[in-house]
Amino acid sequence: MDTITVMARFFQEGGIFMYPILIVLALGVAIAVERYMFLTRSQKHNIMMWEQLIPVVKKGDFQQALTMASKSTVDVGRVLTYGLTRMRGAKKREEIETAMEEGLMEIMPRLEKRTHYLSTFANIATLLGLLGTIIGLIQAFTAVANANPAEKADLLSQSISVAMNTTAFGLIVAIPLLLTYTLLQTKTTELVDSLEMASVKFLNIIMEKSATPSTGA
Repeated sequence: MDTITVMARFFQEGGIFMYPILIVLALGVAIAVERYMFLTRSQKHNIMMWEQLIPVVKKGDFQQALTMASKSTVDVGRVLTYGLTRMRGAKKREEIETAMEEGLMEIMPRLEKRTHYLSTFANIATLLGLLGTIIGLIQAFTAVANANPAEKADLLSQSISVAMNTTAFGLIVAIPLLLTYTLLQTKTTELVDSLEMASVKFLNIIMEKSATPSTGA
């Protein structure tokens, strides 16, 4: 209970700028949770889809693989759909690879969506904290100028302490948001890398299957 009381007092003494910082925190947390769940779910579904597709591709049944991939809404399925569709008229590896890169470029905005807001919110929280402190200091010095000389030192130190609350709260919000932004960026990069690796493995398999008949001849 004491901790809650201290936190409530800290918030109340910070002034009006504590509220917009709190709103920034709420928005940041909402985006962070949504993005983390989305990326985690995408990664899981990609693995499941890859494990279903790869045996079919290894058998050389590209039509069946295309049917499975095209019906899927999973990222890896979409990328492979571009490659499998391009295989019908393409004879060179580079053409299929380019088609799959096009598919990956369409998917990446979905993976990176809203994540950049977290770094922006971190900067906004810091700036709001500084602005609140500056305005608080201005009000403090204005009040001290008209105060009793004997009380000026105590009044000034108390006012400055209260004004610093907004900067502290701004940093308390900004630091976790920046760390979360870095975590999500890393998770997104890993997901993109896994899609690129899947594309390379897929290309190697289909090139090997395409070369097998001519080798046997």
